[in-house]
Amino acid sequence: MNIQIFGKSKSFDTKKAERWFKERRIKFQSIDLVRYGMSGKEFDSVLRAVGGIDELIDWDSKSPEVTLMKYMDDKRAKEDKVFDQPELMKAPVVRNGKEATVGFRPDVWETWK
Repeated sequence: MNIQIFGKSKSFDTKKAERWFKERRIKFQSIDLVRYGMSGKEFDSVLRAVGGIDELIDWDSKSPEVTLMKYMDDKRAKEDKVFDQPELMKAPVVRNGKEATVGFRPDVWETWK
């Protein structure tokens, strides 16, 4: 497994995900989502794996950008905004090759080999 955890430093779910992998002695690479973001290929891969941009956006955020995105119809414009401002993503984003999850999803991680 080649696990990458894209998380936010103040995210409780990010800390839980890291602990989950540590407890099972599964190596992972931790990446600060807000500071470093994702490469274009990583972002596209995650979008395909999670089912689109609406699954990746942190709809509970108090950010005015998220409020505006609720009314945007243009999927590509949403993707561009989230790619440019990774703090709008729900955390953690956990990748294993072409597979990815958003949020704390140990039920899915258990199935990864």
